[in-house]
Amino acid sequence: MSVKKESVGQVRQRNVALILTAAKTEFVTHGFKGASIKRIAERANIPRANIHYYFDDKTDLYQQLLTEIIVSWNTSFDTLSIDDDPKTILTAYIHEKIMHAKHDPDGSKIFASEVIHGAPILKDYLHTEFKQWLDEKITIIETWIKQGQIDVINPHHLLFLIWSSTQHYADFNVQVLAGFGKEAMNDDDFDDVIQSLTSIILKGCGLS
Repeated sequence: MSVKKESVGQVRQRNVALILTAAKTEFVTHGFKGASIKRIAERANIPRANIHYYFDDKTDLYQQLLTEIIVSWNTSFDTLSIDDDPKTILTAYIHEKIMHAKHDPDGSKIFASEVIHGAPILKDYLHTEFKQWLDEKITIIETWIKQGQIDVINPHHLLFLIWSSTQHYADFNVQVLAGFGKEAMNDDDFDDVIQSLTSIILKGCGLS
């Protein structure tokens, strides 16, 4: 039986995924300044030269990792429309953000560290693409308010609250576990987080 050979595109996709996964562990462990291309190659179990084949340098790798994290967070909210039901869409968004905190806490920590340090890599993005993306969502939420679908609130603070409350369980996991008196959160704990935050946030918007 013949073995199907990987295409060049498949090899690239596989290697880039290996590198980004290894880089995520390296950056969350050592930060951007302390991270090492050599250690990333060792974590990915590939030659160091392979990393430089796909990425210009550590900054390029870090930037592409941040881009991947942001895209994974924003995808479900990219298609937000004034025709969406606020309760349905906010419930789904809170659930998805908690799932990111559960399954990819390192991604959240890397993003948080970048912002805490003044966003040297993301500064241009935050003032351009992010601002445009956010303004579009704010306009939709303001339309919901004008239509009486949700209470009069500041849309910025609504989104800031969703982001901060959901990402808290990744960024401040050590504090959360100390508060719970646990070594790790299980599925029931995360289900409780989803239920509690959804209830609190929806009620704050005037939704049952």
